[in-house]
Amino acid sequence: MELTGLIGYLIPLLTFAGIYAVLSLGLNVQWGFAGLFNIGIAAFFAVGAYTTTILTTPPSPNYLGGFDLPFPVGLIGAMVASGLLALLIGLVTLNLRADYLAIATIGIGEIVRLILKNEAWLTHGVRGIKGIPKPFDTLSPEVQTLVYLLIVLAIVLIVYLAIERLLRAPWGRVLRAIRENELAASAVGKNVLRFRLEAFILGSMIMGLGGALYAHSFGFISPEAFDPMFATFLVWVMLIAGGSGNNRGAILGALVIWFIWSITGFLANRMPPELMTQAAALRPFLIGLMLQIILLTRPEGMLKEKPPSVTGDEGERRGR
Repeated sequence: MELTGLIGYLIPLLTFAGIYAVLSLGLNVQWGFAGLFNIGIAAFFAVGAYTTTILTTPPSPNYLGGFDLPFPVGLIGAMVASGLLALLIGLVTLNLRADYLAIATIGIGEIVRLILKNEAWLTHGVRGIKGIPKPFDTLSPEVQTLVYLLIVLAIVLIVYLAIERLLRAPWGRVLRAIRENELAASAVGKNVLRFRLEAFILGSMIMGLGGALYAHSFGFISPEAFDPMFATFLVWVMLIAGGSGNNRGAILGALVIWFIWSITGFLANRMPPELMTQAAALRPFLIGLMLQIILLTRPEGMLKEKPPSVTGDEGERRGR
């Protein structure tokens, strides 16, 4: 019975770690490789979650849709909606630098969250939307949960391999060049704004995919689920702790930080009632303390960025 309970606890834990790994990989495209300081992760996370919810839930008079479409259509729709939002935002904000871009994306994240909260015709407001289906809903709940974990892990692997492929291509090398020296990249004829916009859109689409996976896993969403603490700050901690610029580090950081976050929540819930509030408040403190220790002892993260490899014809030309 204890083994069954442990497995029942580990499956959701790994599922949410995988979802956060997707978000961390999306942020790594933007910050780790293109140097885009996006503090509005919650906006794309939420848009992805609400888009797949509207597309895949049964018709309801309480919110726009639903259209009762298949699960894969919801995932694709979430990525498209997040990408379109990123395109609109990027055209306005990507000429900004560093802290100014961060301030702009924070504001956009809050605007999206307030729209989701107040436009009840679209999202059912603060009451949220329930009954979000999982794929293979004819299976028993235990098997369905395990199957969904496998789907999430498969998507993490696909996203990881796709990003690795892109970053080994000339496109990825240009992103690194822009991150390291934007003026030099521009001087050799690279369209800096275009590459930054492409990286911003791609990273946001991946974040939207993470939001869609979250919605189908939890089965219920509301604006409170996309609080910046959980939907932005935690993702940044995962990437910085794991290793910015390293996709394996992004995944490792998501696994380690989510494990610590979940375990501390588990322990806090088993404390005496008079201590539960204080214990819950310690969770962000512990995560922040861990991040500070990592930054001081291993500023490159648990897995540091690998230099880009040069292969094929380009390697031969450089070797001559």
